[in-house]
Amino acid sequence: MNGSILEVIIIGAGHAGLSASYYLKHLGLEHVVFERGKIGESWRSQRWDSFTMNTSNRLNVLPGFIYKGKKPDAFSSATEFVRSLEDYVSSFQLPVTENSSVLSIDKLQPNPYFTVTVSQDNEAVRTYNCWQVIIASGSMNVPYIPAFSKQISPSITQLHSSQYRNPSELPDGAVLITGSAQSGCQLAEELLDAGRKVYLSTSRVPRIPRRYRGKDIMDWLIETKFIEADSTSFKAGGCTTPEPLLTGAGGLGHTLSLQSLVQRGAVLLGRTENASEGEIFFDNNIMDHITFADEYSEKVKKTIDEFIKRSQVRADDVTTDEADVPYMSDVVVSPSSINLQEHDITSILWATGFCGKYDYIKLPVLDPGGQPIHRQGVSPVEGLYFVDCSWQRNHKSNFVFGIKHDAGFVSSKVYSALR
Repeated sequence: MNGSILEVIIIGAGHAGLSASYYLKHLGLEHVVFERGKIGESWRSQRWDSFTMNTSNRLNVLPGFIYKGKKPDAFSSATEFVRSLEDYVSSFQLPVTENSSVLSIDKLQPNPYFTVTVSQDNEAVRTYNCWQVIIASGSMNVPYIPAFSKQISPSITQLHSSQYRNPSELPDGAVLITGSAQSGCQLAEELLDAGRKVYLSTSRVPRIPRRYRGKDIMDWLIETKFIEADSTSFKAGGCTTPEPLLTGAGGLGHTLSLQSLVQRGAVLLGRTENASEGEIFFDNNIMDHITFADEYSEKVKKTIDEFIKRSQVRADDVTTDEADVPYMSDVVVSPSSINLQEHDITSILWATGFCGKYDYIKLPVLDPGGQPIHRQGVSPVEGLYFVDCSWQRNHKSNFVFGIKHDAGFVSSKVYSALR
């Protein structure tokens, strides 16, 4: 392989890279998939023990597969999803090379092809050449923790959500969770269930009910085409707005909201602004965060109701979901700061998300922030493509069942360029 020029190299063997590999093999294109660790490495190493998918088993299938299990409406664990990825590679005999970290991608003049340098098994460094490259390493593959976290006393245990595994590994005492998107709220619920005192630093995150009028909410979002909206159609910020708060925990999942966490004992705080050795500082936008989430849920349900009426589809009557009832109580005010010792806070979980790391790409395809420049996955450098970027083509791109469409689109571009 070193002595020849491959048609395509794919970087990343998660669900995006494997979807692209499936299409390339179907199209008869010679390629290899490099994965820094094992197949589905991020799902293996960056998820807590009780993690569940937010979309049902029947939706989490890659191209060419149909779910044949006995629990189509249940939500798989990270381990189960990784197993499905391994089965996928085995079923279609996809050319995945594990433990291969890509060090650089470049075009060395005057060569017209790409040169990809790879460290394999933490030992050999090898160089491969190819005509086309698909980057499928993900736009959220590196944990983000704010720099001011370094100012906090070393006596406080600090973990990113990707490092957390279960409540028992945290020291006794209260836990401060910074970030109220999906990971933060799901971890808050788990820790409350374990009897921990939880302080939740909130942010502006939309939410939706788990089920509405007899269907899982994702089925409605697909049927109404709500999830196919592109980023320019969202006044709320489109591609910069976090995914709506959802959880698949508890068998068939349930609705999760800030107010439901308060009812279970969580203490809401504003957005974390700064920190000193023993004190954390917050803004006072809690009510804005609660109202924004409630209004988003109402907007989605109104869209569904209008679709049902317009299309005359069968649907159940509206029922009360206590966790989805808009917050109507007194105004919630956050303290401007809290002293960690006084509140017996011994741990901080940073549910502050991820960022993409693409510094191995030595070509002009990244913006000043180091993120991909592309149009529906097509970069400004001929022959280099991206799959698994947030809002790559539309909102659906952020989900497993949507990425396969992006992978198919990019693979068709690759095929056209080579044939």
